[in-house]
Amino acid sequence: MSDSNAELKNIIEAALLVAGQPLTIDKMLTMFPSESPPTREEIRDAISQLEEEYAERVVELKQIDRAWRIQTRDKYAPWITRLAEERPARYSRALLETLAIIAYRQPVTRGDIEDVRGVSVSTDIIKTLLGREWIRQVGIRNVPGRPALYGTTREFLEHFNLKSLEELPPLSALRDLDVISNELNLRLDLEPGAETSSSAAMTASDGESHDEAQDVPEPATLIEVRSAERE
Repeated sequence: MSDSNAELKNIIEAALLVAGQPLTIDKMLTMFPSESPPTREEIRDAISQLEEEYAERVVELKQIDRAWRIQTRDKYAPWITRLAEERPARYSRALLETLAIIAYRQPVTRGDIEDVRGVSVSTDIIKTLLGREWIRQVGIRNVPGRPALYGTTREFLEHFNLKSLEELPPLSALRDLDVISNELNLRLDLEPGAETSSSAAMTASDGESHDEAQDVPEPATLIEVRSAERE
């Protein structure tokens, strides 16, 4: 490896370590002088080299959509989470069911979500998901009333540690809910900033009744709604 390529790799690694969020190649290019930037292929080569170097380490280079971040591996979650001063945020069953329906059926309208859940969707739930930037309006259905169509965002992939929507468990491969819950709990416990007050501020106060807004672990209910999808 040439000295220039080695230095490029070091620069990209340093940027990923301090960024606090996944970086796209376009974002990485902004670090360099406009008159002499590296090529996109050179940056991709540097990323590939980092992936190889991190292959046997306790941290990994994870791709999220078209961006990358450095994170601790899932297997170390039981130890890392003991450092957290606050518990990771927990959300109501109603909010997570709504998010799961959007993730698996997108684009969907509020009416589509209500058809699956069998109950009305609180406006506060939609506002909360939009506020967290886990969903966004992706269009309008051309029917009377012109309801908004919702889909997930890159922030959704980042929060649930997914490279793409293809990594969501397929409905046909539904397994024991406890196993799935444990797996996703490990993912969420490793989310950068999951233990901070900003995440903890998201609680069950999303406008549903007390009976429905239960204090349930975030990932468990995200998968539970797939049972309704199969009916």
